[in-house]
Amino acid sequence: MRETHHHLDLSSRPRRNRRTPAIRGLVRETSLDASHLIYPLFVQDGETQPIESMPGQKRWSLDDLIGEVKRAHDMGINAIVLFPKVPHEHKTETGEHAYDPCGLAQRAIQAVKQNVPEVCVITDVALDPYNCDGHDGIVSPTGEVLNDETVAVLCKQAISHADAGADIVAPSDMMDGRVAAIRAALDHAGHTNVSIMSYTAKYASAFYGPFRGALDSAPRSGGSGKPIPEDKATYQMDPANQREALRELELDEAEGADIVMVKPAGPYLDVIAKMREVTTLPIAAYQVSGEYAMIKAAAATGGLDEQALVIETLTGIRRAGADMVLTYFAPQVAEWLS
Repeated sequence: MRETHHHLDLSSRPRRNRRTPAIRGLVRETSLDASHLIYPLFVQDGETQPIESMPGQKRWSLDDLIGEVKRAHDMGINAIVLFPKVPHEHKTETGEHAYDPCGLAQRAIQAVKQNVPEVCVITDVALDPYNCDGHDGIVSPTGEVLNDETVAVLCKQAISHADAGADIVAPSDMMDGRVAAIRAALDHAGHTNVSIMSYTAKYASAFYGPFRGALDSAPRSGGSGKPIPEDKATYQMDPANQREALRELELDEAEGADIVMVKPAGPYLDVIAKMREVTTLPIAAYQVSGEYAMIKAAAATGGLDEQALVIETLTGIRRAGADMVLTYFAPQVAEWLS
C-alpha cells in the first residue's frame, strides 16, 4: 500500500532557509568575528595574580601583560583596554597619580606599544582607581561628586595617556561635558589623531561588583571623615531610563566623540538598538564583569555549555547593533571561532 503525504497549502516555508548549515550561513544576518572584540586587561606592579571574583582572569604584571597581549593578537584580537590596579599609597582625594607620566597606566601603554605596536590600545579615563574615596570624580567636603573640577583632571589624564601612545581614550566617568573638554585638551596638546570612545550610556549597575573587586575601586571612606556617597547614582545612569541615553548620545556626538558605548551590554540591548537607529557613529558595548561571572558560574554547574552561551550572548549584543564588544572572553572566542 502506497504511503500518502499530506501537504499543507503554504505560500511560504521559512524553514527552507534553515535546512542546511550552508544555507543557514548564506542567510545569517549577524556576524561575530575576532575583529569585533576588545579585550579588557587588568595590570598591576608586582607579580601576576588571579582575580578571585572573575575565574580565569588575572591582574597581569607588566612583563606578563605583554605576553598576554601577544597571545591575544596572534589569535586575531586587535584591540585591548587597560585597567591599572593602583597601590593605596598613590591614591589621593584629587587623584593626581592619574596623570603621572611614570604612572602604571602610562608605563603599560608604552610597553604594549613598544612590543606589540599593531594592537590598538584603549585606556580608561576616570578617577576611581586613583581616588581614595573610590569615586570616578573628586568628592567635595560635603559629599558631592564635583563635575567641573573632575573634568579638569580627566583632561590631564587623557593627555598623559596620549603622550604615552594610547590610540583611543575612553572616559568612563559620566561627568557632564567631559567629551568636549577632553577633545579640546587633546587637540591643544597636538593629539588630534587620538580618538575618544565615550562611555555614553553607563548605567549605575549591579553588574560591576567583580570589576570593583579586581581593582579595589569601590566607593569607600578614604579616612577623611567627610561623607562619601555609597553608590554612583548621581552620575551613572538610572537603569530604568532609555530616553536619557539618547540625550547623552546627542551630547557626545555634538562634543566630538568618535565611538559611543553602552555599559553593561546584556541587560541594555534595547538601549543599543535605540542608539543604533539614530546615530551613524560606531557603537561599542561592554559585556561587564558581572555578566562574565554569571556565565562562568552557570557553566560551572555543568548544566550549561560555556562556549554556546558566550557565542550566543555576544551575537545578541552584535544583533542589537553594537559594532564592537568589550568582553573578557575575547581570546577564548577568537580560539573557538578559528
